[in-house]
Amino acid sequence: MHLVGIDVGGTNFRVGVFSGQALLWEKRFEADFSALCRTSQDAQASIMETMASAISEAIRVFPDIGAIGIGFPGFIDPATMCIASSPNLPGLSNVDIAGPLSVRFRLPVIVENDALAAAYGEQVLGGHESLIYIGLGTGVGGGLILDGKPYPGEHGVAMEIGHIIVDPGGRLCGCGNRGCLERYASASGVSISYQEQTGRQLSAKEIAGLAEAGDILAVSAFDLAGDRLGLALSHILKVADIAHVVVGGGLSEAWHWLEKPFRTRLEADLIPVLRGKCEVGVSKAQDRAGMLGAAELASNHF
Repeated sequence: MHLVGIDVGGTNFRVGVFSGQALLWEKRFEADFSALCRTSQDAQASIMETMASAISEAIRVFPDIGAIGIGFPGFIDPATMCIASSPNLPGLSNVDIAGPLSVRFRLPVIVENDALAAAYGEQVLGGHESLIYIGLGTGVGGGLILDGKPYPGEHGVAMEIGHIIVDPGGRLCGCGNRGCLERYASASGVSISYQEQTGRQLSAKEIAGLAEAGDILAVSAFDLAGDRLGLALSHILKVADIAHVVVGGGLSEAWHWLEKPFRTRLEADLIPVLRGKCEVGVSKAQDRAGMLGAAELASNHF
């Protein structure tokens, strides 16, 4: 039996077919749900059709699919698997995609928060029994694994670290608050920081290229991101006391620009008893942890 794992991002999503931990087939699909999802009805229809098309393609290649797991950015109700809301995808409100997809394909389907799925994928790939995953992408996501089990929280919002306030009264966030971590330490946050200094609207990847070329304002944008991430993690560790943290997501490719300010702030703000006791490293999963985690969660659920 093969499993399908889907990892949804801000502007695209990836579908993988797994046999155990082995990735047998993978395809990336472009889909900017933020532009499509204007109402809950539009959101459900848009996501359903886009996902169904991708799943159909996977099933054509591997007809013996046994279950489908979807890692989706947003607050997922653990009781219903409905997408309660998603700060970076306007229009989503109590959207059910697991049920209709299950009926359509006559297969078990689960939906879980994308960062929690990635956290589980990291653990399955040989990570520690307990770990924190931080996903730096369009937003900032977090996932917690405790004793080998994913912990979503009672309302599905555990480890929503992107919405820890690191600058009270700061930049307006999609969640409705101001000063959230993801407005500073995500790819979009880096873009905002650079634009505020220069008036130029560039992608985080373009800004990383400028940093490599010696642009001090580009370096400054990454410095701010790393500093705010270190601040947030210092508070998380005081509560969770987890010794292993994995950083993934697209922005992690620029970790060498984030790492120094991140570690400086983390060590300064941790309580002394925790200093030097937390191992933080970049994911070695080659960006497949989210797909694998979603597939494995589907397998375990059913």
